[in-house]
Parts: sequence; structure tokens; C-alpha cells
Amino acid sequence: MLYDRPFSVEPPDREVYAEAERYQLRLTKPAGSLGRLEELGCWVASCQGVCPPRPITSPRIVVFAGDHGVTGRGVSAYPSEVTAQMVANMRAGGAAISILGAAAGASVRVVDIAVDTAPDGSGGAGDGTDGSGADEDDPTRYKIRRSSGSIDTEDALSPEELIAAIDAGRAIAAEEIDAGGDLLVAGDMGIGNTTIAAVLIAVLTDNEPTAVIGRGTGIDDNAWMRKAAVIRDAMWRARAVRSDPGALLAAVGGADYAAMAGFLAEAAARRVPAILDGVVVTAAAMMADRLAPGARRWWVAGHRSAEPAHTFALERLDLEPLLDYGMRLGEGSGAALAIPIVRAAAAVTASMATFPEAGVSERAADDVGATPDGRDLLDAT
Repeated sequence: MLYDRPFSVEPPDREVYAEAERYQLRLTKPAGSLGRLEELGCWVASCQGVCPPRPITSPRIVVFAGDHGVTGRGVSAYPSEVTAQMVANMRAGGAAISILGAAAGASVRVVDIAVDTAPDGSGGAGDGTDGSGADEDDPTRYKIRRSSGSIDTEDALSPEELIAAIDAGRAIAAEEIDAGGDLLVAGDMGIGNTTIAAVLIAVLTDNEPTAVIGRGTGIDDNAWMRKAAVIRDAMWRARAVRSDPGALLAAVGGADYAAMAGFLAEAAARRVPAILDGVVVTAAAMMADRLAPGARRWWVAGHRSAEPAHTFALERLDLEPLLDYGMRLGEGSGAALAIPIVRAAAAVTASMATFPEAGVSERAADDVGATPDGRDLLDAT
């Protein structure tokens, strides 16, 4: 295994989940009447290890930014320079994720993992591999390199860069959790990054390039054909390392993908739930679950992206999205929309009155049952 620093992931507490299911039956509502909101409340309780669950007070969004060499192949409607420009826009509070995060009561942090600029953002010479000495607010503090390699003809990362990127993601997750984060979201920013997602998902789900390719930033037919060729060539390169998640990320992933995988895996190892975003983050999540088996039990899918590869990834992770709004922006935007739903699920389970507290008559005991479909979010393996 190229990455041999293990994660120790224990599942959410099944006994607490069962206790929360029983507790739901005592709340002042017909059994199962809040549908998936009840399931989410039980899941939050099991993640926290306590019933009723504590309110979610500090959701945190981290956007991992990185460029990719395949952008030079004409696979995107935008040039790679837009990545750095959007990082600046996010830090200034003008991006969609800035607005959606604020609306959801979440902090938004942007981390430059592999944007094609020098550490000072100038775009000048330098490989950007040393973020040492930077202050904590410096988005380049964990910068691995300037852009990942063009995966149709070369590896995205060296073995050393791969290890550094995963470790960076782990460190970022630890920082957010140690600062009080009780619900995490990974977001993405990088021109060309849906091409990488399509490769990883196609390889791991045994699909053909044409089945996983979407329009990304809004490409035309010619760009779509160029994207298909890049994905085909990258998939050919990936086959030899498919069984090793670290080697696969180094070959056809990227520094941002490796960091997101480390971030999501570390959150699971630290017993903190996370909401997955769209196709890019979910591709990284597939890798995280291979690096840290069982990590998927600590995640819910915020939404279903319009990108076709996303559905394949969700099916492989056995996650049912909370929302389906036809979005394909990335940035963590779909997950940000789902934050209030997860917070509401915890709040309802924690704060709704029980029948005895409210002085409301309970229904007949033989009429009380579990939620209608009997779904258990801890069985998503």
C-alpha cells in the first residue's frame, strides 16, 4: 500500500441508534410521520453516542482547491486561471458557497492544495511545496504543489506528494474538530476536476467513459469528446493500481482529491459526522472509504449532482441523497443546503416534547412501530 498510515474507524453506536428509534416513538407525533428526518436524528445520536442527541452548533465547510493538468487538454469551458480567481472570491465572501455557508450557519474555509500559483498567489516561479511559516489564515499553508499532473499521460502526484496531501487533509480535519466542529463538509474548487472524478468513479464502478461524463462547467460537444478521450487514457493507466487506493490517487487523482480523502477519513476516525457534496467530493469519499474501511457510516449525502458519475458513486457507497435540485456547481454548495436539514433532525429529536411531558395521550401500544421503511442508516455498508 502506497499510503500505510492507518486510520482506526469504529462505527457509530448501534445501541444508541436503537435507543433513539425507541425514543422517537415517545415524541409527540405519529410514529414515522417525520420520515427521513427521524432516521437522520437517530444517525446523529449514534454518531454522538448519546440519546437524545446534542444540538449541532458548529458546522464547518472546508473547500479544497486545486488545479489539474488535464485542463490543458480542453476539457473545461473555463481556463485554469479561474481556480485562483475563485479562491480569492471565496475568501472575499462573494462565492455561492460563501453565501450558502453563511445561510446555513456554517464557517467556510478555503485551502489551496494545488492551485497553479506560487505560495504567495502571484503565479510566479516556484513549486509551492513549502507552506511552512505561514500564518493559520494563509490558504497556502498546506499547499502540496502547483497543479496536479495531466493524468492521461503522467501521474498526478509523486508518492511523497500523495502522502503529504493525505496527511494535510487529516491535519485540516483535526484542526476543525479541535476548534469545535461537530459537523464537517468538504467542498471543492478546481477547473477540470470533474474529469478526475469521472476517472476514479468509472474505474471503481466498472463503467465506461461515456457513462460517467457530464457537462461539468458547461462544455460543448467538442470538449465533451476531448474529455472522453482523456478519461479513456487515464482509465487505461489506472487499471494497474486499482487495488491500492493511495497508488490510484497518485496515478489519476490529484493533491486536492487526496487531501479530501484524508479529511473525510480522519473525520470518521475522530467520530465526527460529515455531509458529502457532489461528484468531486463523493469520488474522494470513495477513496476515503477504501483508505479507512467503514468511514462511509459517518457520512450522509447532501444532494445528487446533475453529473451522471455521481449517481454511480452514491450507489457504490449506498447513500441516498437528501436533496436533488439538479445542481452541479461543487464548492460544497449541495452539502451546505443540507446542513439545516441535519441540524433540524438533531434539534427535533433532542427538543420535541414527549407524550408524558406534553400531557398528550399516546396511541395504542400495539399500533406503535418503527419508521415505515425500517431503514437503518448504520446498515449502509
